[in-house]
Amino acid sequence: MTGPTLTTERLILRPLSGEDFEAWAAFYADPETMRFLGGPQPRSVAWRSLCTMAGAWMVRGFSMFAVIERASGEWIGRIGPWQPEGWPGTEVGWGLSRDYAGRGYAREAAVAAIDYAVDVLGWSEVIHTIHPDNAPSIRLAQGLGATNRGPVTLPAPLDGFRVDAWGQSAADWRRRRTA
Repeated sequence: MTGPTLTTERLILRPLSGEDFEAWAAFYADPETMRFLGGPQPRSVAWRSLCTMAGAWMVRGFSMFAVIERASGEWIGRIGPWQPEGWPGTEVGWGLSRDYAGRGYAREAAVAAIDYAVDVLGWSEVIHTIHPDNAPSIRLAQGLGATNRGPVTLPAPLDGFRVDAWGQSAADWRRRRTA
């Protein structure tokens, strides 16, 4: 694996790998989990998506992390820095398996990923692209201190998705983190 491993109280964040595929494919097949992430996807598309994100570690030097629950060793989602070609900003995105929603894991992992993006990658701002009807993600973004900067367009083939950019500067993140 190329890239760091981050540890929080309850989670391990590490680069994605082939061992994540079965859980990743189940995540991508779940209609509720994928409701605001492009809809459920077949295994072949899930495979390409995993390879894209894992490959971004080699090409960009960063990508989303596999989120592993420390107590069980289970893969529970993917969270982290993301900025493919044509993306509307430096994003820390998230997605957790439905079975692990509502436990505070997304916030815990997002805080570690934003710290990494700001402190290690040197990002001056962080955004989260969120569908306007995705209330749980909006609440998480607000809880992290982000504000809605309005609609943005994702690059093709995602350009038909409605998303707003929720964001904040690195200076604002650091100020909130130390307050």
